[in-house]
Amino acid sequence: MDVETMKQILDDTDTARQRVVDQNITSLRYYLNENDITLRNNGISKINKKGKNEALRSADNRISNNFHELIVDQEASYLTSNRPQIDVDDNDNINKQVDEVLGDDLTLTLNKLVVDASNAGAGWVHYWVGKNKKFNYAIVPPEQVTPIYDESLVNGMIAVRRTYSQRDDDGTLYDIHEYWDDKTCTFFKCKSSNATYQSLAIYNKIKYIDNTTEETTDNSNVYEHNLGRIPFIKFAKNLHEQPEISKYKGLIDAYDSIYNGYLNDLDDIQEVVFVLKNFGGQDLASFKKDLKETKALKFEDDGGVDTLSIEIPREARDDMLDITRSSIFLMAKSVDPSKVVLSNATATAIKQLQSQLEEKANLTQQYFQKGLNELIRAILKFLNIPNYDDAKISQTWTRATVQNTLEQAQALNQVAQFSSDETIAKANPFVSDWKEELAARKKQLVDDGYSNDNALKLGNDDE
Repeated sequence: MDVETMKQILDDTDTARQRVVDQNITSLRYYLNENDITLRNNGISKINKKGKNEALRSADNRISNNFHELIVDQEASYLTSNRPQIDVDDNDNINKQVDEVLGDDLTLTLNKLVVDASNAGAGWVHYWVGKNKKFNYAIVPPEQVTPIYDESLVNGMIAVRRTYSQRDDDGTLYDIHEYWDDKTCTFFKCKSSNATYQSLAIYNKIKYIDNTTEETTDNSNVYEHNLGRIPFIKFAKNLHEQPEISKYKGLIDAYDSIYNGYLNDLDDIQEVVFVLKNFGGQDLASFKKDLKETKALKFEDDGGVDTLSIEIPREARDDMLDITRSSIFLMAKSVDPSKVVLSNATATAIKQLQSQLEEKANLTQQYFQKGLNELIRAILKFLNIPNYDDAKISQTWTRATVQNTLEQAQALNQVAQFSSDETIAKANPFVSDWKEELAARKKQLVDDGYSNDNALKLGNDDE
């Protein structure tokens, strides 16, 4: 690909890229508790009792309420705290290999992807085969990735533009632009201050080494990845890839406004303005001195003193704060922790409490299962598993929910005689891995005197 073609691609994808960048910037500000109310303070929540030069209104407190982080982390924890169980073609050997490649940090990766998707509309994973011939994957910041689709009804992804900043050896800041397709990645760069890509040039990032001399023989701006598909996987949040903040940002801003207005009034109520009429003293200084020392004031005929102060409409503001807070969690489909009372709660009550959160998590899971399946198929290809594109992949996700385990166990006991051992193991509230439970159950039966042939067919036999 030449420079002029890449310039056209960059121009064509700039609008889509900027939309994601802007969405992510706003979401991250609110995730880091830097709501709009704090913009005057460079994103810092700050008490300022003397921020305004007004007689009765001097307080200008700007405290940010961090609802967005609470809402996003609540879903991320609820959905991804437990590692999804992956099953490929009911084959234990393949499952073990896939699990080893996915590694110990899968739950943390999925958690971060939920946060990225909530903030930017979609999270992204990039995978590659390293020099050590190991399969690697990592999260790419969503603002760096811009997918390019074909014009068909299926809207298949035909390429990915990745843009990020990097300093050269001389300290000059450059924007690096990568164009990935199913065979290669082509590298370009231009100075970050150049908004129209006039300084765009080929970036010979790839170095070829002579294995005998270990010297660089050639440089190129084209990298052949040999992965057979574009090595970027999207984990979308919803159909239109809208960030969560778009659903309730206005409500959070309204809550901040009411809350800080209330706080300002509490500070300003301490300010009292005296209105003097026919004061018998010489000046304002003598008034303050008499008031402080003698607690007595002298006035001419028809004289006197009145005071001006602020009255707080407390009930109306309290009601509005409660209404706005409830609306935030309603629009976010989340659980307000201040409203949760779980002592002796039944399973039905807990389920009702988390119904909105479960609805949102179910939708997120559907999109994430699609992304995780793509990653698993890439791993299967790397492992040289035949017919990897046609493999049957099942995922079991378990919610990190508060449960009444006694009630669950009692219900399970009532249906045990009518249910398969696999169903019982999967529903057992005290079991984290149902396959291990089945295998342990079978071993116990054998140890108790049953022959291996007569033992119940539990667990995953290697037979």
